[in-house]
Amino acid sequence: MKYTTDFLVMGAGIAGMSFALKVADKGSVTLLSKSELYLTATHYAQGGIAGVMYRPDSWQKHIEDTMDAGAGLNNEKVVRFTIEEGTERIQELIDLGTHFDKKENGEFDLAREGGHSEKRVFHFKDQTGAEIQRALTKQVKAHPNITILENHFAIDLITEHHLGIEISRNSEKTCFGAYVVNPKTEKIDTYLAKITLIATGGSGNVYHTTTNPEIATGDGVAMVYRAKGSVEHMEFVQFHPTAFFEPDVKPAFLITEALRGAGAILKDIDGNEFMQKYDDRKSLAPRDIVARAIDNEMKMKGSDHVYLDVRHIDKETLLSHFPNIYDHCMERGIDITKDFIPVLPAAHYQCGGIKVNEFGQNNITNLYASGEVSSTGLHGANRLASNSLLEAVVFSHRAANNALEKVDAIDFKNEIPEWDDEGTVLNEEMILITQTQKELNQIMSSYVGIVRSNLRLKRALDRLEILYRETEDLYKKSIVTQEICELRNIINVAYLIIKMAKNRKESRGLHYSLDYPPQD
Repeated sequence: MKYTTDFLVMGAGIAGMSFALKVADKGSVTLLSKSELYLTATHYAQGGIAGVMYRPDSWQKHIEDTMDAGAGLNNEKVVRFTIEEGTERIQELIDLGTHFDKKENGEFDLAREGGHSEKRVFHFKDQTGAEIQRALTKQVKAHPNITILENHFAIDLITEHHLGIEISRNSEKTCFGAYVVNPKTEKIDTYLAKITLIATGGSGNVYHTTTNPEIATGDGVAMVYRAKGSVEHMEFVQFHPTAFFEPDVKPAFLITEALRGAGAILKDIDGNEFMQKYDDRKSLAPRDIVARAIDNEMKMKGSDHVYLDVRHIDKETLLSHFPNIYDHCMERGIDITKDFIPVLPAAHYQCGGIKVNEFGQNNITNLYASGEVSSTGLHGANRLASNSLLEAVVFSHRAANNALEKVDAIDFKNEIPEWDDEGTVLNEEMILITQTQKELNQIMSSYVGIVRSNLRLKRALDRLEILYRETEDLYKKSIVTQEICELRNIINVAYLIIKMAKNRKESRGLHYSLDYPPQD
């Protein structure tokens, strides 16, 4: 089937929903959710959204903290306007019905996280993302111009290539919409759109241990890369220092950085504090420093985790501010008021992605990206804690305003052909897909993790090329399913991470190579 929509939005987290709400009064919006609406990275975000609200904080302090965390690779102009505009965007979330915790005097109860010089993180207990998701979902469902399609999976962007026109990375390209799997008919529908926004989140499932939901398979980045759009900085993969240690459970349960902001202390397997050996900020150092420190301690001690000690924090504080963490640990026999919490680093956030300008535009015409899937210049070589939700609302706002100015002048490309799967057969050997994914996870976790080297990256690329050839051969012969497409996507993303890591001849931020000792 072929459908038309003014705005096609892929992704139902904070980036996709906030964009949809801002353009919906202008025209028809089709919002694609790969799963049920609630199953997004936004939903799982515990800590909060960073923004300047009260003195002694200031926009300049937040800008300096962001630049420092990003190892100077940030775009300072982007950092500045994101933080300055962020205060108003957070107020919009509040106006839409989002609740953030407040003190008795009515002021917001702002938290401090790693890398922040002040308390500036808006939060709702330890379930901030779920609260934002709730408020936005209510608004989106109520808007008459927004059509929500749950469990719909986009396969590829539609460009000139589908009209038989050869395109290269340097040629001008236009996005006309996307091919989408319809779960009811199990057929591939054609969605023609004047404007397309990709807000598909990250790619944590490239790795064995990740805090990302299972849907985070790098779909948006892979689609843009195959369409020969610009992608950058994929080597910068942020590992959250403190995921709950529970082998083979996906996603790994996140122990929010706000807990360290409240005074939690990292300790080694013997119960000794260790962060003072790595940074003066100790357990509140930026994530790249903390994750490498934990990785080093685990390797020196031969342990598979370290500990987080919160026993000295007032029990009432733990129960009121971190009820989800308290309950999760209690269900596993750990009373955090008396026991250490076992933690380890887990793949958490993709700092690079689809390259966009200050209005969220990719070099493919009529294509926008926002949220974790994008590379805006805000994060640089390492994301400052709780800047991700901020980036999403700021760039979705800017993308929406830019798209509204253009949409009336764009026509639908009705001559686009429908998906052709002639000659393919249903592949019933799911073992080939699941086994390849396990091999990929092992390659990436072993060779392209927190600490890398030229030799490790070469071995990873050599092994990945075999998986790529096998998967492409299977894809060409098979009827398209979500499973085979997700496998292709994470292989594409893994290639980009390795290739860009090989090209960066330095250690900076999240990319740490044994062959290039860090410089001051």
